Amino acid sequence: MVNTRRAAAERARAAEIAFSKLSGDEQGFILGQLRNALEPRLVMYFSSASKELRALLRPAVQQQLQADYEEATALCLKVGMRDCKELREAGQVEWDHKNLSESDLATLAKLGSVLPALQELDLYETSGSADPDGVSRLAEGLIAGALPAVMFLSLDGMHIGGAGASALAAALDRGALPRLKFFTLIETAIGDAGLAALAPALRRRPALQSLNLAYNPVGDKGLAALLAPPPAGTPPPPAGGLKNLKWFDLDRTQITDVGCAALAAALDSGTLPALEELELVGIPASAAAREAVRASLARSRGPDV
Repeated sequence: MVNTRRAAAERARAAEIAFSKLSGDEQGFILGQLRNALEPRLVMYFSSASKELRALLRPAVQQQLQADYEEATALCLKVGMRDCKELREAGQVEWDHKNLSESDLATLAKLGSVLPALQELDLYETSGSADPDGVSRLAEGLIAGALPAVMFLSLDGMHIGGAGASALAAALDRGALPRLKFFTLIETAIGDAGLAALAPALRRRPALQSLNLAYNPVGDKGLAALLAPPPAGTPPPPAGGLKNLKWFDLDRTQITDVGCAALAAALDSGTLPALEELELVGIPASAAAREAVRASLARSRGPDV
């Protein structure tokens, strides 16, 4: 027992010496990595072995960590989770009709870097009831690498609009949601300006396999921005952009014959080589225009598909 305690003390002393040799910036970075609003005890445990770390963990920092933990706990309880541990370990989160406020979504954003197990995030509100600035606050708080394992993101019924779309684009370009493959934005008030703002970020996501824009007021101009090549003089998106998109849903949007012609041209030119399913139910385009798109899709898929 004495030897065990001596060995533990020696390890703690070695860790303290190693930490003391780091620069102030490096020590601050480690403190930042240890600060976990879902598990605040973690940084306290480590600080007990290092006087330098204890010095960085000033009362104001401890108070902020406690406040962050209380916010996270309140959010977990609001959505029906038992505690923060349940959220920290969740692989799938489905929060339907939870009346998430702007503040709730800002809190969720702050937790984005401490949810390593989360692969599916599904937020749903009835259209018209969602906080109009909520998605913007969520996106603005997602730092580089946030939500690192999330492959499926659904924001159905959440009010996004132009401002929210721009904020989402900025978050994606910062490196948030690095593994995103399935993006569902049904009935989120995204129009032409919103899709035009979001389009470059989507085109820079070659892993994107599914995009659902159903029941949005997006029309031909927004679609053109998504399908168009990058402006002259700018570098092409990785892998050419949208090369792995397999499913594209534009049901109940405002796509006309002009947009259908753009879709057909994109398919014929190889812009959407992986596309397998294209939904165009309830759009203003004529039957002939929709049929032309279907013919282009069939040619793109080839005779063996």
